[in-house]
Amino acid sequence: MSQPILEINDLRVNYGCIEAVKGINLEINQGELISLIGANGAGKTTTMKAITSLQAASGGEVRYLGQSIRGVASHELVKRGLVMVPEGRGIFARMTITENLKMGAYLRKDKEAIARDIKRMFDLFPRLAERANQLAGTMSGGEQQMLAMGRALMAQPKLLLLDEPSMGLSPLMVAKIFEVVRQISSDGVTILLVEQNARQALQAAHRAYVMDSGTITLSGEASTLLHDPKVRAAYLGE
Repeated sequence: MSQPILEINDLRVNYGCIEAVKGINLEINQGELISLIGANGAGKTTTMKAITSLQAASGGEVRYLGQSIRGVASHELVKRGLVMVPEGRGIFARMTITENLKMGAYLRKDKEAIARDIKRMFDLFPRLAERANQLAGTMSGGEQQMLAMGRALMAQPKLLLLDEPSMGLSPLMVAKIFEVVRQISSDGVTILLVEQNARQALQAAHRAYVMDSGTITLSGEASTLLHDPKVRAAYLGE
């Protein structure tokens, strides 16, 4: 078995005297699409921020490609291929779609390959191609989410972290976003997906972890968890 691309061991994160993440363990293998599901406030986003050094961990270890990355600067992690699409998208509203995509490649020097990758993003997200010169801030929420994902892919991630990509989107747009997530996964990008839409997340993933009040309460094959009575009752409204 090859070494996991990401290993989290006994990760703890505090906000003052509140322990938001309480010693969790999680691993992701090359090529997997892993979902981390749970209710709002479970600690999912905090976990993502701790992985990417946007929030300091108070204990435990995060290993990426076999090396400890706890405390490594976020921009350095991007250089190493660990890229996150944050909750809320974080696009550059006053830049065009094309300019936003180029910003995703700001660490790269290969201009011809960057141009090819922009074309590839336009193939993956046809709506962006139609609006290439439009200011990003004037687009719908779903289009902005597509742009945020496209910009992250321009950094050529080995591991892509997606934090709540379906939040606030229409059912039609949610279906489109998950279609793209599956496509990115099938193209070989390893993905950690944090998502409140548990049904969509479990249908898309290979494996999943369930987080509740800062701890991992369940983990396993996503298809198994999709039919688990406790998961169905707590997260699928059944």
